[in-house]
Amino acid sequence: MTAAKPGPSAPAAPAAAPASPQIQLIPASPEGALDAAEEAVDLLLDSGRTPGDVLVITTGEQHPWAAHELSFGEASYWAQHDAGDDVFYADAAVASRAAARPVVVVAVNGGDTSTAATALPLAHGRAGALLIVCGDPQQINSVLGAGV
Repeated sequence: MTAAKPGPSAPAAPAAAPASPQIQLIPASPEGALDAAEEAVDLLLDSGRTPGDVLVITTGEQHPWAAHELSFGEASYWAQHDAGDDVFYADAAVASRAAARPVVVVAVNGGDTSTAATALPLAHGRAGALLIVCGDPQQINSVLGAGV
């Protein structure tokens, strides 16, 4: 009698594809996109999201927090990102360096069309559960796909 070889107790399941985040669009002009993003962040925090769950990306002018923090140097700025215990604000130009977070908010607050075309798919890839995009619906839909 030969001993049975140990093996998996259940058939191996194929690796599950990562779930796509829910996408929420908040219509806003480029001038109002940053304010809309701020309101979205406030609502997220009020609903129980922890600040470290949220990444905010801007396509135009930097968020005032990012500009302020960068005045102390890039090392300090990125150390706050790495700590992960507060909302982190990044310009689209450096957003690829930011780690994934459960919620990503994008303020399409200017910049050229290619900036949004690069930032939106990047943000979609960084968002674990929810991607909130504040900006012109036509521009956003053309980048992310109709009907967003």
